[in-house]
Amino acid sequence: MAIMHWLSSLPNFSAYGTPGYLLVLLIALIPLGIGLYCGKRFDWYEVIISALFLFVMFDGANAPQMISLIGYVIYQTIIVTWYYHYRQQHNQSWVFYLVTLLTLIPLIIVKVSPAMVGHNSLLGFMGISYMTFRATGTVIETRDGMVKDFSWWTFVRFMLFMPTITSGPIDRYRRFAKDYKKVPDREKYMGLVQKGIKYLFLGLLYNFIIDHFFGAVWLPAAEAQAMQYAPHMSWWVVAVMYLYGMHLFFNFAGYSLFAVAFSYFMGVEAPMNFNKPFKSKNIKEFWNRWHMSLSFWFRDYIFMRFVFMATKKKWFKNRNVLSAIAYILDMTIMGFWHGVTWYYILYGFLHGIALAVCDWWGRFKRKHLKKMPHNKITNAIAIFVTFNFVMLTFLLFSGFLNTLWFKGARLL
Repeated sequence: MAIMHWLSSLPNFSAYGTPGYLLVLLIALIPLGIGLYCGKRFDWYEVIISALFLFVMFDGANAPQMISLIGYVIYQTIIVTWYYHYRQQHNQSWVFYLVTLLTLIPLIIVKVSPAMVGHNSLLGFMGISYMTFRATGTVIETRDGMVKDFSWWTFVRFMLFMPTITSGPIDRYRRFAKDYKKVPDREKYMGLVQKGIKYLFLGLLYNFIIDHFFGAVWLPAAEAQAMQYAPHMSWWVVAVMYLYGMHLFFNFAGYSLFAVAFSYFMGVEAPMNFNKPFKSKNIKEFWNRWHMSLSFWFRDYIFMRFVFMATKKKWFKNRNVLSAIAYILDMTIMGFWHGVTWYYILYGFLHGIALAVCDWWGRFKRKHLKKMPHNKITNAIAIFVTFNFVMLTFLLFSGFLNTLWFKGARLL
């Protein structure tokens, strides 16, 4: 109890929460950068610095999360390590499914607890979703024979990789391990540093300047105006829709840029999360540009595996029906992952329907509209339609309609 009281009394610093945090982290990584420039990775210095920054992220008010984090990493390391050694000799499907379920159970408990018991689970901590995807992905790739070499210590460092622990991007174990085994040569490392500096300043622009106006100034004002008409709709809700969508992008993209930048400074090429998503001409392209590490994870481990299994078992005679159901299943599960609430689930379901419709429209055009023009005007129309559909679903995702329609009505 005394230790918990002491931990709770310490100051807490959220990852990338202030420019000062970024500056201190940058200075702390200078010796590591010098080592990489000289062709050496100072492993223990990296471990110490990572541990210190993780400590200040999970002390203070987040002290209970620190205990959960430690227990969680031990739990996942034991499971994944055991399965790797088991897989070298055996490959029974029921063992694979059981181990996969075991890696997912902590996240399932955390996501279901608010809906079931009315409060967050004590198992929860910042980043549990991204860490679970890393652990589960490692198990799946081990089963597929893609993980040829496994080290429990490398796995721990993979799970606790400090730049990406709280907000992603979601990396893959074998890609991460490859970066750690081979220190980049001087030319490549300087290229990573150059890109990292670019992403760092772009993240500062997104997170601390642009998003300040969208998320801290304009959005709260529009929400306050919209609530004046609760539970009825008004044009202020339209303003909330666009402002929230912009806030979500610049806030999340900013954090992702910070994570990638500091990963590069540490000699690890973490995957990018965003690639100009609002230039997408259809919803399928959007999910190839938006939160890419998450969408690709769901594509590879849920969508593709469901399609493969359904094809093998001959569950559907029509492949188009199969792909439509796979899209809806994939995105609905993503909705549940965000939280067990009606607006998250509906958000995922609508995107699944949209992907199925996009697939159908592509087939229809190829068959019946071969002479349909493709030019700047049609591209602009496609981008406009996609952008506004995304904005509408982001309004749903925000939970503001839930507040407007149900909580707002009780305030009257």
